[in-house]
Amino acid sequence: MTLGAPSLVLAAIALAAASGLPSLALRRRRSAPRRGPWVQRLSTSLLVLACAAGCVGALASILEPASPSIVLPWKAVGDSLVGLDPLSAFFLLPVFFVGALSSIYALGYWPQAKHPRTSARLQVFFGLLVAGMALLLVARQALAFLIGWEAMALSAFFLISAEDAREENRRAGLVYMVATHVGTLALFGLFALWRASTGSFALRAPALPLGLGAMNGIFLLALLGFGLKAGMMPLHFWLPGAHAAAPSHVSAMLSGVVLKMGIYGLLRMLFLLPSSPAAWGWIILALGAASGLLGVVFALAQHDIKRLLAYHSVENIGIILMGLGLALLGRSSGRKELFVLGLAGCLLHVWNHSLFKSLLFLGAGSAVRATGTRAMDRMGGLAKAMPWTSAFFLVGAAAICGLPPLNGFVSELLIYLGMFNGLATGAAGAAMAAVAAPILAMIGALALACFVKASGAAFLGVPRSPEAARAKESPAVMLVPMAALAVTCALIGIAPWLLPPLLDSVIAGLGSGPSLGSVPSLGSLAPLAYVGAASTAIFALAALLALTLARSGRRARTVMTWDCGYAAPTARMQYTASSFARGIVGMFAWVLRAPKEPKRLEGAFPEPASLHGEADDAVLDRVLLPAFRGLGRLSRWSHRFQQGLAQQYVLYILIALALLSLTLIPYDRILALLAVN
Repeated sequence: MTLGAPSLVLAAIALAAASGLPSLALRRRRSAPRRGPWVQRLSTSLLVLACAAGCVGALASILEPASPSIVLPWKAVGDSLVGLDPLSAFFLLPVFFVGALSSIYALGYWPQAKHPRTSARLQVFFGLLVAGMALLLVARQALAFLIGWEAMALSAFFLISAEDAREENRRAGLVYMVATHVGTLALFGLFALWRASTGSFALRAPALPLGLGAMNGIFLLALLGFGLKAGMMPLHFWLPGAHAAAPSHVSAMLSGVVLKMGIYGLLRMLFLLPSSPAAWGWIILALGAASGLLGVVFALAQHDIKRLLAYHSVENIGIILMGLGLALLGRSSGRKELFVLGLAGCLLHVWNHSLFKSLLFLGAGSAVRATGTRAMDRMGGLAKAMPWTSAFFLVGAAAICGLPPLNGFVSELLIYLGMFNGLATGAAGAAMAAVAAPILAMIGALALACFVKASGAAFLGVPRSPEAARAKESPAVMLVPMAALAVTCALIGIAPWLLPPLLDSVIAGLGSGPSLGSVPSLGSLAPLAYVGAASTAIFALAALLALTLARSGRRARTVMTWDCGYAAPTARMQYTASSFARGIVGMFAWVLRAPKEPKRLEGAFPEPASLHGEADDAVLDRVLLPAFRGLGRLSRWSHRFQQGLAQQYVLYILIALALLSLTLIPYDRILALLAVN
């Protein structure tokens, strides 16, 4: 194969990084207000062109996996390898696809005319975000990986805190910055240990087997560094605030794509090693189950629509980790079927979550733009004013709940098949399926309840506020990206038989080794053709039913609902997001801080009472922030030493030098002489 695919991806990275330069140059010109829309379109066009080239290169690399590396000589660190393999290409596709659609969506959601102060900043750092992620995905050397990682991390910070005049955004940006650099420090330790163990910073399989201590150290550091980026429990604490505060097209990238860089890092590092202990698989499976279950439980307790979606990102990262845990267990035990089904479910859910979660955030952004609020209790009735947005959000909601005929069903089915395969192949597999399968089923049921709540509170009923009553449908430039994502969700669900060649290419590269050898094809293990046929039948039946109802010609009658004796019902008599989920939330009071019971209404003229049902974050609000506040109080005594007087600082230096000089005294010799005398 020629260098076409890697060169195309490198050109896409360079063009994406430079796509925001026209907007940056315009900020310094007096003609910025007049030419702003055209420059924003130019920047978007450059980014879309870069993403299109990147998608072509990545897809070519998956279909023809013998992709060479490009050697970039750098004497400071040796030869830095940048290349493509099927794993990198698989993760590049959502980066470029969602990046292009989100940038188009921003033309209507965040136009230059309405946001002159922040629009240029968003365009610059959005392009750098795409370029940074693509760079780390093609890196074959630790320094190149860290450059891409930091470009991604810093770009995401400036995107999250774009509206820095708001305290919420500044706080979310600060928490994110602390979390991401703790993760980066863990990666420094990871690559230092990798260099000490393998003799090289190159990201390739070691020539000699590593000791168990080194392997466990690599695993734990990778789990911390990449787990923080992925947002798995309990390392998710930065995620809800950041995704809620960022502009919605940025939230789509953060949730749909940026989190997957943590999953990629885990896959890359763990499968560079020729083998893995079974304990690794059990740890990741347990963390995935905890993330999935607790993520959806905390989502149920939210009534901010973007925070709700953010916690569902934690849930879906848990599902991805459950698939990865199954694959590692299959690898350690030599069970090829378990390895293939678990890894296929993990990889496919990476794609699927990128699609339906981006669709949901773009749909939520459309509703937020129309109503001016993220509170679902102040929306309501939007389906009538915004039918297309409502329909696209419903598609994303059905997909994330794992309902056929959409894509979420297919990837979760593969993970279920892996669990049932474990049930049929031994005691360890039976224990795994007995625990993991019911948890995955519970996650799906709770997700369904959560999105019934979200869709009903935001889009059904009657408007709950004057802003919701005045809502209008979003422009076409925002609807087209949502339509593209919805169609892709449906296409994967209807035609999953197209996926095995793509997934087999990635799985074969990761599964080759002494523990497994050659692995079977996914098509021979999963009945994807039958799944596609059933999904097609369901889709055709639903379309036929809708067409029949549309052509029935019956005129709908408008009648009052049963009003329980109230002749004039109001919007306040509807279920709110908090009241709808209160029963389920009460079942998980052991982890959620249940809202205090409202004051009982007594007497002929009772006092007003209210109920607020949104839960705080168990890690950030209950552990980390109180701990840092306590540390701050303990550290206040040191302020007395900061008097601003030079002579005192000189005294401090002398005391420090005196203490250091005491360490030079040979105490052992003095004690020996005293003992002799």
